[in-house]
Amino acid sequence: MAVRIIRLGTPRHRDEGVRLGTVRRPPRGVPRSEYARQNWYDVWLPNLSPSATLMQRMRKAEDASSFSALARRFRAELKAPDAAHLLDALAALSHVANFSIGCYCQDERRCHRSVLRSELAARGAQLA
Repeated sequence: MAVRIIRLGTPRHRDEGVRLGTVRRPPRGVPRSEYARQNWYDVWLPNLSPSATLMQRMRKAEDASSFSALARRFRAELKAPDAAHLLDALAALSHVANFSIGCYCQDERRCHRSVLRSELAARGAQLA
């Protein structure tokens, strides 16, 4: 059992399990009834997405140094009780169920899902 960190909209992996979309907004132009069928996500989980302001800044980060500073701010947001408890629950679930979390970004190195990966690992999550 494990959690897989993925890019939303990509083909599903075998045994991937439920796909959680950790994005601020649903995919544009896609009817809600099509999210899962088109491999976006099964459940929308914006609670693990950066705040709207931080998300805008992360998209505009021009280099690794500026992204790193913004990633530190996202880590601070994840320390809020609701997000921290949710990360703890997902880390525990990763030992008994397969599921995936992801967002739309093409490059994980410049994406909030890289922070989610490290935060889950720090909590002892089983990562695929």
